[in-house]
Amino acid sequence: MARIANTVNASHVLLVEGEADRSFFEQICKSLRLNPLIKPAAPKDYQRDFEQSLHNSKQGALNLLHDLLVELLDEEAPTQRLAIVIDADYKNSNGLGYQETIEQVCKIATDYDFALVEDNAHGLLFKHSDEAAEFGLWVMPNNSNEGMLEDFIKQCITVVEQPLFNHATNIVTAIEPKKFAPHHYSKAEVATWLAWQSKPGHGLYAVVKDDLLDSDHALFQELASWLKQIFT
Repeated sequence: MARIANTVNASHVLLVEGEADRSFFEQICKSLRLNPLIKPAAPKDYQRDFEQSLHNSKQGALNLLHDLLVELLDEEAPTQRLAIVIDADYKNSNGLGYQETIEQVCKIATDYDFALVEDNAHGLLFKHSDEAAEFGLWVMPNNSNEGMLEDFIKQCITVVEQPLFNHATNIVTAIEPKKFAPHHYSKAEVATWLAWQSKPGHGLYAVVKDDLLDSDHALFQELASWLKQIFT
């Protein structure tokens, strides 16, 4: 791909897969009172920058990562700090899984002389060979297991909300026939639970905005620490 403009034009870019992820992380950044320069962005947000079509997806984000790494190494380009959040997905459903997702990012990073220097459950960090630049990677849900953003949410639900969520889980398990694929169970469970809130119909951002997540949960704190590390 060849950049022809700067649609997003942000110095601190948090690249995500799609609109739901973007709105979720907008609320996360706001709730954590992170640097207001941080711009969560999905591939389609950059569409005017490219002649070919961009798609909001995991692969779309990985494709765009090439161009953002080029910008990150250019002192005159807008992007000065960068992180990417993508789902591990499930290997048995053609979704790569955690290990192959890491391998894909490492392959892209190597093309631009970046190497993984921190590989743990607290978020990942890639540094350039001359240490002039770095970028962060978080593989949902926890930089270890297969899954997606909804699996992160499931682990961090508040104690108060847990009974209602358990009920939603039971409903999803019992319903027949199921029109969704097995690897979308988490999406169905979270969507059902959100449909029973005081304002049904809201997206994933509502779990942060409406304080439905336990911000003291270890996994939530790990994500918060990683974001602060990358963007501070």
